[in-house]
Amino acid sequence: MNQHWNIIEQYASVLKQVHLKELFIEDASRVHAFSHTLPFAFVDYSRQRVNAQLLEELYVFAKEIGIKEQFVSMMQGAKFNSTEQRSVLHTALRAPHDADIHVDGKNIIPDIHRVLHSIRQFSEGIRDGSLCGYTGKAFTDIVNIGIGGSDLGPNMVCNALRFYAKRDISMHFVSNVDPTHLAETLRMCSPETTLFIISSKTFTTEETMANAHAAKAWFMNNGGSSWELHSCAVSANITNTSAFGIAEDRVFGFWDWVGGRYSVWSAIGLSIAISIGYEQFEQFLAGAHEMDMHMANEDIEHSIPIVLGLIDVLNVMCYDIHSHVIIPYDEYLRMFPAFLQQMIMESNGKSVSKDGHELAHHTSPIIWGQPGTDAQHSFFQLLHQGTEHVNTEFIVCAQSLNPNGDMHERLLANCAAQSAALMHGKTQNEVLQDLSTTTLSDTEKRALIPHKLFSGNRPSTTIVLKELTPFTLGWLMALYEHRTFVQGIVWEICSFDQWGVELGKSMASALLPAVKDPECIPDNQDCSTELLISTLHMFRNA
Repeated sequence: MNQHWNIIEQYASVLKQVHLKELFIEDASRVHAFSHTLPFAFVDYSRQRVNAQLLEELYVFAKEIGIKEQFVSMMQGAKFNSTEQRSVLHTALRAPHDADIHVDGKNIIPDIHRVLHSIRQFSEGIRDGSLCGYTGKAFTDIVNIGIGGSDLGPNMVCNALRFYAKRDISMHFVSNVDPTHLAETLRMCSPETTLFIISSKTFTTEETMANAHAAKAWFMNNGGSSWELHSCAVSANITNTSAFGIAEDRVFGFWDWVGGRYSVWSAIGLSIAISIGYEQFEQFLAGAHEMDMHMANEDIEHSIPIVLGLIDVLNVMCYDIHSHVIIPYDEYLRMFPAFLQQMIMESNGKSVSKDGHELAHHTSPIIWGQPGTDAQHSFFQLLHQGTEHVNTEFIVCAQSLNPNGDMHERLLANCAAQSAALMHGKTQNEVLQDLSTTTLSDTEKRALIPHKLFSGNRPSTTIVLKELTPFTLGWLMALYEHRTFVQGIVWEICSFDQWGVELGKSMASALLPAVKDPECIPDNQDCSTELLISTLHMFRNA
């Protein structure tokens, strides 16, 4: 770590002893210094354990390690995926048509916009019915088959932007190789009116291809014909897509400088364009580009992703907070925590530096979450009174897309109350005052006091969107992308590979013959694996 980090640790060690409430007592208008307001969003980190001096030291540190310069370098095509020697250019996918970004000497923007033009034509054809199935009927069901970034991103976005969707087209997403996932999805579909989008860069991804072959078999075995009318692909492997019966003009390409968890902005977002329309898809890209420009151009102290990313690191490294919960107070954002789990933990769940040395510090916290107010009746007990230290992040929209009486106001009140309660807690005097209005005896009151105490002093951040739109969702997602980038730079890791995904997959391929045939169990397996496979065969054949 940069030597300046020692100064930050010293400041943080002092601040760690201060209750968050005291920071507000010292400065009653603290929120104005520790928040950012935009026309469409508000970000409040005043309930994080920072003060002006500590933030200033973090800004000095960020300048010394060149966070902004490294981000701009990444945007311009530097090979930031150092272990695979690849550029990292998801930002280019939402750049305007007149941008100039080079990879290996070639401007990639014209290719990006050629694919976007193809997405526009195809999605509009599906939506207006000019592209239809073998009986001439318009498509009513779109089944996206993919896994990881080829599923989580478009799945989450289609759900988040359902308000803007064409309601006579249903979007389905199949990722799990468990046959139940595909079977239950296809029970809702008819071969006549179903379009399959098969998303795999290599068109060899095991789970995706297993589901793709099963889907094609279902289509053909249930009276379907002209498979080429009912299929398209998002892939870079034309040979394999052609062999699968997909017409070349229905293959939407993308590039090796697009990482899976950052690919929703590419042709992987085809399902989004079909669902909400291409013009709204453009707004989605525009929101992300707005954040890209903010990250590239704003001074560090005014850069929302840099400030939040530095605070994320501070919580992990100085305050021993290794759990980060995301609570969207919006039903449309129900899948957002799952999406962020992949983005952040697959990016920064690393234990070695870029140059291959084992790290002596922690990296990514555990990312998890659930929508409020459901979460309040689930795990908030732990957040308020548990022994685990958790950093809580609230996301809420000021305006509801579906107003109904005072229901949205109730939602907003819950969000505001929870963040305040996590900070303030409840003292013994406050508990005694509450109990004074009851008919309990003094003995019963004393017995209850410990159980009704809340220590407070639990950090949180609140992000408010004026309204959930394609633009603000794109902006929000890019905010988390760039926070993840900041974390990786500080931790000196490669945030853009995912070698940890590979080991289990390769071992699964090696064990598949044994799962099919008990005589094929390899000799070099540990006794637990051998017994597991034997037991599976026993139960399956009983």
